[in-house]
Amino acid sequence: MFLTLEKGASPIAQFYGYSNRFKEYFKENSTLFEQTLLSEAVNVKDKIDEIMRVGNIDLVNNAHTLVMYIINGEDESLKKFAEQEGIAWATHSIDLSFKLEWVHSIRRTLWLFIEKYYKESEFEQMKDFFELETEINNRVDDFLNTFFIRYSVYKDSLIKSQQQLVENLSVQIIPINDSIFVLPLVGTMDTKRAEILQEKVLTKVSELRIATLILDLSGVAVMDRESIIELKKSIDGLNMMGCKTVITGLRKEIVREVMSAGLTFNYQTETLATLQQALSKYFLPQMD
Repeated sequence: MFLTLEKGASPIAQFYGYSNRFKEYFKENSTLFEQTLLSEAVNVKDKIDEIMRVGNIDLVNNAHTLVMYIINGEDESLKKFAEQEGIAWATHSIDLSFKLEWVHSIRRTLWLFIEKYYKESEFEQMKDFFELETEINNRVDDFLNTFFIRYSVYKDSLIKSQQQLVENLSVQIIPINDSIFVLPLVGTMDTKRAEILQEKVLTKVSELRIATLILDLSGVAVMDRESIIELKKSIDGLNMMGCKTVITGLRKEIVREVMSAGLTFNYQTETLATLQQALSKYFLPQMD
């Protein structure tokens, strides 16, 4: 049997518009499609449940959706679907290599099915076949391009919003009384955060006329050399403004980094083991 395509028409639209048998063939063999897809996606198949749990992304069901958009020539729906996927993967920070392998596996599996269907249908017009191949591959590439663009744009917006959140939340100075304040730091201290800390702490000390600032670092798990240098600059600046600084909760990992960098805090800076010790020394006596 030979299939004749209308002159000037899209090969994929003509081929699949001519007969719904391939779509029916695809649906009837959905289990085989999934099995073939999983055999192609060697590194992804063991991550399917994890990706579903982390991002509520159903890779297998989405593969069926993508294939139907491709074979139906639904370009707008395909692009919207790619954008949705890009946002989902960016939101949950799932490894992009899995997505790339998955889509390429879908491409290979789809062509295996098309080849099988062609043989059964005795479709032998090679020119039309190659035109069809180009059109399908272009649609898969459009999906990937749209996905990665949306992923990148959305990821950048997430990073920007998170940076703004850090800027707003990273300097929470808590008043103990009119002259004593506590600055608890939590999480990873990088250079960017240390610079934000320096700017905002100096401003707060000046505005509130803080006499004693207790920096509690017990919640800081990681602090690199550059951020330690920036922190030391902040402390030196506070001392120059007449604000006594007390550091509590230094972890051994941070102490090692300070020592390896050959840094020392100036004589006006006191270090204590815990925040409780600092409060007992500087706050409780004032209550007596």
